[in-house]
Amino acid sequence: MKSPCTNICVIDRPTGLCVGCGRSLSEIGEWASAIPERKQQILSALPERMLAVRKSQQVMAAKGKSKSR
Repeated sequence: MKSPCTNICVIDRPTGLCVGCGRSLSEIGEWASAIPERKQQILSALPERMLAVRKSQQVMAAKGKSKSR
């Protein structure tokens, strides 16, 4: 099973998830040795997580803009 990694390896602090793929650090670490069922479990959670990461990034960007004014 192919890794969801997009080579954008940055952890979003508020969510604790990778901005590129939506996995947690522990999930990234376990990926290579995880059984297919576990990988599928992780993959299934990613779309919803990526929405949370995007929302978090938007909030952080908005806070940054308001501080610069």
